[in-house]
Amino acid sequence: MNELILLIEDEAKIAKLARDYLEKGGYRTLTAADGLTGLAAFRRERPDLVVLDLNLPGMDGLDVSRAMRRESAVPIIMLTARAEETDRLIGLELGADDYITKPFSPRELVLRVKAVLRRVQGDNYTPGLIRLADLEIDTEGHRLLRAGEEIALSRLEFNLLTILARHPGQTFTRAQLLDRLHGVASVGYDRSIDAHIKNLRRKLEPNPADPRYVLTVYGIGYKFTDENQPQGEK
Repeated sequence: MNELILLIEDEAKIAKLARDYLEKGGYRTLTAADGLTGLAAFRRERPDLVVLDLNLPGMDGLDVSRAMRRESAVPIIMLTARAEETDRLIGLELGADDYITKPFSPRELVLRVKAVLRRVQGDNYTPGLIRLADLEIDTEGHRLLRAGEEIALSRLEFNLLTILARHPGQTFTRAQLLDRLHGVASVGYDRSIDAHIKNLRRKLEPNPADPRYVLTVYGIGYKFTDENQPQGEK
């Protein structure tokens, strides 16, 4: 165990307590006290997991989460004093893997971190890779292999595939996909996702007319097939 945890928390006492427990749990831990500093640290250090406070000065946690999700599939645990259901749902829709409400037990935080890493890493974990069926998605190098053959995707198509593949079996609405890609979920533009999916399928699917990877959930949106569970991801 030598994973790097990025803790973005503006309350110094909470940050120190959480960091102490995470380091005792065997994790290397980096802290940041505001959203912009945390986002810069994320881009510079590429942590294995982010613990992200929702209520941050300057750039709040939701905006930080949006920015991270446009760039990476890193696991995110939201940490906040807000207990409202809408805040929790927004955080999860933006891609948070777990959600802890203050006040919390630092031991619980360590257990949650361990559980999320175990879930996303799987038994055959390779940093930066998502393996599904005969696909290998290199999230750091932005490369896609299908049965060992490289497939060229645009950055937007690659990010769209990563969002879906990171959660096999989970259905995303068009608005949710737009928000994850661009930080906007305007109803007037959500049909643009159909065009992006069409282009992705044309390159990814052996038979785009009968897709085996990216499936349509009629009346709702799209999902990555859950017939093959992920072997590993970051």
